[in-house]
Amino acid sequence: MSITLTKEKEKQLIGSIRKYFEENMDDEIGDLKAALLLEFILKEIGPTIYNQAILDAQAVIAEKVNDLENSCYQPEFMYWHLPDNK
Repeated sequence: MSITLTKEKEKQLIGSIRKYFEENMDDEIGDLKAALLLEFILKEIGPTIYNQAILDAQAVIAEKVNDLENSCYQPEFMYWHLPDNK
């Protein structure tokens, strides 16, 4: 599965990459170089980040499912044990 972005997100990321180079690399790059770097990041680094995010989400969901009994459990047959029903 490849990571695809909307044109608006791609434009924002290209702008962010250009700003990063200007402020941290003391260098300016154009839209083409920033777009090529973004493409590389999406193809090479993106899947690792995506896969980790999926693993993190699975862990959170598994934790919630495992805690269902504690968070949603209702004691049964409690009518005769309530103080008003003696």
